[in-house]
Parts: sequence; structure tokens; C-alpha cells
Amino acid sequence: MRNPSREAGPPDLTTPEGFGRFYEEHVDAVLGFVTRRVCDPHVAADLTADVFLAAMGSAGGYRPDRGVPVAWLFGIARNVLSGHARGLARESGALARLSGRRLLDEEDVAALEERIDAERAFRAVAERHAALSEPLRAALDLVVVDGLTPAEAAQALGVTTTTVRVRLHRARRALRATGSAPLPTPEPHLEVVR
Repeated sequence: MRNPSREAGPPDLTTPEGFGRFYEEHVDAVLGFVTRRVCDPHVAADLTADVFLAAMGSAGGYRPDRGVPVAWLFGIARNVLSGHARGLARESGALARLSGRRLLDEEDVAALEERIDAERAFRAVAERHAALSEPLRAALDLVVVDGLTPAEAAQALGVTTTTVRVRLHRARRALRATGSAPLPTPEPHLEVVR
């Protein structure tokens, strides 16, 4: 009886019969190679199957002058095992990164939902704010956002204090008319009359 691990010539993996014969001749050798390196029997079976799938895909690249088919299979097995080890390392790294994160409790979820709702309301106000005319938006920004008094905003805009107050009134009215909640009114500034 001839030794299948010493046969020469490319393995015939193009037909079901050829592959079946090749598999039967070499499965024990490949399984032995894999089980010496892997402890889990399910993983060993999966990796052995992966080796033969890879062999089918690269059968055209088999070169008899480089060695016998079992050596070629062991080379493929090394690559499959290396890929498996890299996958385990990536999985382990991902699990390590995730393990440092705590899961959200109900209180955290509620806080996030509130923040999302607030951001949604902010985006709506920002859209309505952008629709205001430039003079109304400038007056509103200087007083509400930048915290200037109407007199200081008037000075910055080069208009009268009355004009700023009218623009603030119109801007707030326009925002309310489009359905937004009223913008916060800045704390009253005491204007010094001289």
C-alpha cells in the first residue's frame, strides 16, 4: 500500500470524488496538526474544515516540486491557525475595551433622553433663529447670547437703544409665532441714567 502523504502531483480537488479521496487521505494528519495547537474540539473541527476549504480555493497553486500534499496542507493549516489567533486577539481586545464601560441604568437612560430632547428643541430654535432677518438676529444675539444690555447692544450696532428694544421685541414675537418657547430673557441690567 502506498503512503498517501508521499504522493506526487497536484491534488485533484476539482471533482467531488477527487476532493473526497484527498480529504479522506489527509484529514487525520490535518486534524492531528490542529488538535496539537487547539484545545476546544469544536474549534478544532471548524479549523480543520477551514483548512480544506482553503485548500480547495488554492489547489491551482499547489507545486509538487515544493513538497508533498500533506506539507502543503500543513502550510495552509498554519495560515488558518494564525488567522484564528488574530481573530481571538481582536475579539479579546474588543472585550477588554468594552469591559471598562458600564452599562446604562434607568437613571442614565432618562438623563440621556432628556438631553436628546433638549438638543432637539435647541436645533428647532436654532433653525427659527437662522430664519430671522439679520438686524433682528444681531440684536437678539448681543442681548440674549452675549449678555449685553440693550444700550450696549445699541452702541455695538450703531443704532438707538429704542431700535434695539424694538428689534428684540420683534425677534421674540417671530420666534413665538413659529411655535417656539420664548427665549430666556437675560437678567435685567440696571442702566445708569446720567
